[in-house]
Amino acid sequence: MTTELYWLILTALMTALFWVPYVLNRMAINGLMGTLAGSAPDSNTLSAWAQRAAKAHTNAIENLAIFAPIVLTAHLLNISNGVTKTAVVVYFFARLAHYVVYSAGIPAARTLTFTAGWLAQIAVIASILRWI
Repeated sequence: MTTELYWLILTALMTALFWVPYVLNRMAINGLMGTLAGSAPDSNTLSAWAQRAAKAHTNAIENLAIFAPIVLTAHLLNISNGVTKTAVVVYFFARLAHYVVYSAGIPAARTLTFTAGWLAQIAVIASILRWI
């Protein structure tokens, strides 16, 4: 497995687990039965941090829909270099940091971590297009 695919899988796994904290908050507030009743994750019954965590999760999913095809395209074209390998690692940690700072309500850090992830996507695209 290439470095790029490995980090793509880790990113997908991380994104798949981002729901856990805000659902646990929902359980703490609404109880197990209230949680199973299916209130919306962004409802006002959640703590403010949990509402932000739900939004950060949605943002992570939206960006994974961009990141995954980019990495898979690079893989199909046999493009793997220092830039792509670095970019996928940066993307993973930028998205992890984005989730944490978004949930914590730190706006400047949220913007910086989002931008770092976006730049990592652009780096992979630039490698695919042979711009770098």
